[in-house]
Amino acid sequence: MIVETLSTFPGMYDSVMGSSMMRIAQEKGIIEFRAHDLRDWTHDRHRTTDDDPYGGGAGLVMKCEPIFEAHDAIAACGPRPTTVFLAPCGRRFDDALACELAREEHLLFVCGHYEGIDERAYALADRTISLGDYVLTSGELASMVVIDAVVRKLPGVLGAATGALDESFSDGLLEHPQYTRPASFRGMEVPAVLLSGDHGAVARWRRERSLERTARLRPDLLGGAELSRADREFLQTLSKGASERP
Repeated sequence: MIVETLSTFPGMYDSVMGSSMMRIAQEKGIIEFRAHDLRDWTHDRHRTTDDDPYGGGAGLVMKCEPIFEAHDAIAACGPRPTTVFLAPCGRRFDDALACELAREEHLLFVCGHYEGIDERAYALADRTISLGDYVLTSGELASMVVIDAVVRKLPGVLGAATGALDESFSDGLLEHPQYTRPASFRGMEVPAVLLSGDHGAVARWRRERSLERTARLRPDLLGGAELSRADREFLQTLSKGASERP
């Protein structure tokens, strides 16, 4: 996969893309990453990428001309990218969308700054994504979150072959609790079933804890989760137990 970004602060990616799994993904040749400086497609001595908004108002708006020129140049160098804008008006980012993007061959993230981007630039967008109902200083930060969530789903990125399959939201539920050594710490014990060596019992425990945690912390997720008959019976038992408590 080719992952490219277009922004006025390309140096912001150095740490994130040069560390941990993002660095390893590049070393393995699973992704090619390039951060482009939007100022390279400006034509004045100040390398201007923003201007005052028409109609007045506070802040600056990113100009559309360098974005179009940069997009044309990047698209001409290889397969046409799926162009992603980060904006509050976009589709809410979630695990399902991360899976969709992980199937793309070439992603280009256009990152806004300041007050926003000239509306005409959105004609280039194949997808517009929002992380949530809040505002960040820059689209670079939002794109890093999306890139990380997408890249770690690519085959070979995580050490465990199924590492990305058993995480929270992969099946519509929150992940079960995790433990490692020591088995006992300050009076807190690892559940005995995890030390039993009974793989079937461990699998059942993990599923039930995932259901319990989701029902308690994110009950809204249950409506869209794939639940077996056993899952539903377990949830009914939980609900009955909760209703009987004083």
